[in-house]
Amino acid sequence: MSPAPGRKYCPTAWTRPLQVATAVCSLVCAAGTLLQNLLILDVDLVRLALESARGSTSDAPGFLTGLRTAGWFFLAGNAVGLLALTGKTWVFWAAMLVNAAQAASAVLLPLAVFDASAELYGRAGLLPAMLAYGGAALLALVLFDSFAVFRTPWAQRPQS
Repeated sequence: MSPAPGRKYCPTAWTRPLQVATAVCSLVCAAGTLLQNLLILDVDLVRLALESARGSTSDAPGFLTGLRTAGWFFLAGNAVGLLALTGKTWVFWAAMLVNAAQAASAVLLPLAVFDASAELYGRAGLLPAMLAYGGAALLALVLFDSFAVFRTPWAQRPQS
């Protein structure tokens, strides 16, 4: 349910903090995604993950391309979340969709990728993934909750 066309809405005490939190969380998720794509994901990591999952290591380059492509799409989506301070309705929905998808992708990603990351880079190798996926899950839940409570994007109320 989106705000009805022509209907006026006014901000509540939660509107601006929600927009700021969305922008900040989007920045954190973008940073985590960028670090994951550029520093953590490489052919060696994917080969190690495939070996531990008993997969064919010859598939590593293609799997890496798929992981990085998904990462670039999520990075672009996180960048849209930085526009939360504009208060536009479409930004709310885009942020909710992108972050829900990014959080879900962590569940779809084989655990062997996280194990390989920890093995190659130690606990620090998991930090970008925690920022990206954890931040996305948190933000998606907060946005969903705010919509469930206020029934409008950005925690607004109908004007009387």
